[in-house]
Amino acid sequence: MPKAGIVTVVGRPNAGKSTLLNRLIGEKLSIVSSKAQTTRDKVVGIKTEGDVQMVIFDTPGLLNPRYLLQNAMRHAALQALEDADVIVHLVDAMDAKDLSLVSAAELDRTPRAPILLALNKADVLPADARATLAERAPHAHFISASTGEGIEALLAAAAAELPESPFLYPEDEISTQSVRFFVAELVRETALEQLEEEIPYSIACEVEEFREERSPVYIRAVLYVEKESQKGILIGHKGAQLRDIGKAARAKVETLVGAKVYLDLWVKVLHNWRKQAPALQRFGYRLPEERR
Repeated sequence: MPKAGIVTVVGRPNAGKSTLLNRLIGEKLSIVSSKAQTTRDKVVGIKTEGDVQMVIFDTPGLLNPRYLLQNAMRHAALQALEDADVIVHLVDAMDAKDLSLVSAAELDRTPRAPILLALNKADVLPADARATLAERAPHAHFISASTGEGIEALLAAAAAELPESPFLYPEDEISTQSVRFFVAELVRETALEQLEEEIPYSIACEVEEFREERSPVYIRAVLYVEKESQKGILIGHKGAQLRDIGKAARAKVETLVGAKVYLDLWVKVLHNWRKQAPALQRFGYRLPEERR
């Protein structure tokens, strides 16, 4: 009998969840940045191997919300925990003060799904620190999402916990999310790479038009910021910054869609969108009922 189910990856910001999802799937689905809070919503990857299918959720970093967007991010992570058949609690092994998911996520109760503790970045962990951690958490998986160390053992442990079930999706699918979603994420990732400090956290991306029948494929995307001053920085002198973002983003999108792309990139201001429920819902973020 085949096995199938949801494997939810959770952890504090910058634990390496997105890098782990990309490693597990073997494709770049989640955008990756050194900046915390890069992942804002659940990203879904599907791994089918032999008689096992894992629907893997990459989730926003567990944090204490300070504004409405972060409420939506925490809600996405907590909902993914509720949906899970198996939970992978990913912890940065270089900063492994708290190994308890209940404590790290400030949960009211232990989740119903079995929890696998994965200590990431083991490839840069000193031997003495590794030995100490192994004593504290003898059942933990020491892994490196960057190099692949320990990944096969983690996958085997997760597969062992999955319920017997027919596959949930066709074997050749690698995600349930649309190409538009991933295009918007790649454009936002590029802006994160090229901009400094606070501005990246104020950026949202929306794909307004996607015409696959054209050659090159025509995509019109809008980067939204919260202030006029941010718009000027994003565009740059005589449009230089926006051109640089567009050029780098177009190369990523062409790899994604497997075709030449004309990326028509715009910048607009949507004042304080991170704190406005209608704006968040427009961008596809889901809020807890009491915060809508």
